[in-house]
Amino acid sequence: MTSPQIWIITGAGRGLGRALTHAALDAGHVVVATVRGDHDLPDDDRLTILTLDVRDRGAAHDAVRITADRFGRIDVLVNNAGYGLIGAVEEASEEDARAIVDTNLLGPLWLSQAVIPIMRRQGSGHVVQISTVGAVGTMPMLGLYNSTKWGLEGFSEAMAAEVDRFGIRVSLIEPGALDTAWSGKSMRFASPEPVYDDHRTELFGTTEVPWPAGEPAGGTAPEEAAAAILDHVAAADDRRLRVLIGDDAPGQVAAALDLRRQDYARDPRFPAV
Repeated sequence: MTSPQIWIITGAGRGLGRALTHAALDAGHVVVATVRGDHDLPDDDRLTILTLDVRDRGAAHDAVRITADRFGRIDVLVNNAGYGLIGAVEEASEEDARAIVDTNLLGPLWLSQAVIPIMRRQGSGHVVQISTVGAVGTMPMLGLYNSTKWGLEGFSEAMAAEVDRFGIRVSLIEPGALDTAWSGKSMRFASPEPVYDDHRTELFGTTEVPWPAGEPAGGTAPEEAAAAILDHVAAADDRRLRVLIGDDAPGQVAAALDLRRQDYARDPRFPAV
C-alpha cells in the first residue's frame, strides 16, 4: 500500500464488519464504520463511527457526504450490513419481507448510489458488496434471504459494467459458512406454521423458533475472511466480479450451477456441454 485509503464499512459492530474494520485499520487505512447501536469497536485516531440505519436513503446519503467532506475522498465502500431470515416463503409476513428487502437489498443500493458520483469524480474507487454463496443457489427456509442477495448480485453486476469506464471496481464477495453470530443475533425468524416442522427438523435439527442457542456453527473465521477481502481490494489487477471466500464456497457454487444447468438441459434446445 502506497498511501492510506478512506473506507466506509456498514454493519461494522459485529461479525465480518467488525473484523473488516480491524483489518483495514491494521493495514493503515482510515475507516468510517457505521453501526445501528451498541458496539465495542476500538478507539483509534483513524476510526470514525457513525450511527446509520441503511434502510434510510437520506441517512445513507448523509453518511457518504459526511465522509467525503471530512476526508476529501472515498476509496472503498463495503456494503456489509444485513441479516438472515429463517422461514418458508408462505410463513413470511409483509413486515418480514419489507424489512429484509429494505436492509439487505435497498440499503446497499442507496449507499452505492450515493458513493458512485464521488468515485466517478475521483476517477477511482471500489464498491465491495458482501453477498453469499446463497446468491448462486437457494435453500428451503432461506428464500427471502436468498432473494435479497440475488437482487444485490443482479444490480451489482449491471452496475459493474456501467461504472467500469469511470475507473470504479465492483466486487461481489461470496462467502460460504462464516464463524460469526450470523445464525444467532443476526438471524430473524418468521412465525412458524406447523406444516413446515418436518422441513425445520431436517434442515436445522429442531422445530423451535427461534432455535435454541448452541455451539458455534463453524466455518471460516471472520478475521480470515476479512484478510482475503483486503487482499482482493489491494490487488488492482484482480478483476474478478465474484470472489469466493472459504474452503467450502467453491464446492457449494459448483453444485448450485450444476443443478441449474441440469434444469435448463431439460429443454431440448439447450446446447449440450
